[in-house]
Amino acid sequence: MQFKDYLATFPAIDHLSGLNVKDEQGEVIHTILAVEGKLGSLKLYHALSTQFQQQLNAESATQGLTWFAEHLDDAKQNVGKHPNIDLLLKVVAENRHYHLEPLLK
Repeated sequence: MQFKDYLATFPAIDHLSGLNVKDEQGEVIHTILAVEGKLGSLKLYHALSTQFQQQLNAESATQGLTWFAEHLDDAKQNVGKHPNIDLLLKVVAENRHYHLEPLLK
């Protein structure tokens, strides 16, 4: 499946203004805002949040990388071009544990 096919299966995000990723101390380390060009990533991260009880760890990040589908290879070849994929790769590589906090409008 392609990224767009996965997106079609995810919960709606109309009620969100964004999503924060917080470290174990509660500090925001990454934010995805509900803006054009980021809505796909926001929808994917929100889906991870609902499926994995707001936990971002190696298991949920691996699922996220699967869902990013064809964008994963481009992200691996162009580090920094896809920061939302880069974060998932870091979580898997470094066995990080983060909390996903959807931001309501």
